[in-house]
Amino acid sequence: MRDPKKLDEIEREDLAAFCQASAPLKKAYDLLQEFLLMVHKREGQRLDAWLAKVTKSELPELQSFAAGVEKDKDAVKAGLTWPINNGRVEGHVTKLKLIKRTMYGRAGFALLRQRVLHTV
Repeated sequence: MRDPKKLDEIEREDLAAFCQASAPLKKAYDLLQEFLLMVHKREGQRLDAWLAKVTKSELPELQSFAAGVEKDKDAVKAGLTWPINNGRVEGHVTKLKLIKRTMYGRAGFALLRQRVLHTV
């Protein structure tokens, strides 16, 4: 899954051997690398072409993944295109859940409220 440029010499040799030994593995590796590049560079406009390649690939595992992406394609495309995300909100939710779990069975809502207000 890593960028091929970040592999050490032994990992590159192993990857080349695996890809040479199995054509479906080579095809799956190439499609996955293309998807990762699309995610990292935020190129949502390439999603339709990638989904078409996966459909023609005859790789059931990737086709299953692509079917899931297809069901919510608009959201996936927006996530791959828009510069905004909800990472900060999710971080706050995670922090609040942690506080809530540590307070389970103690005191009551008033103490939980004070803890949340002092943490945030």
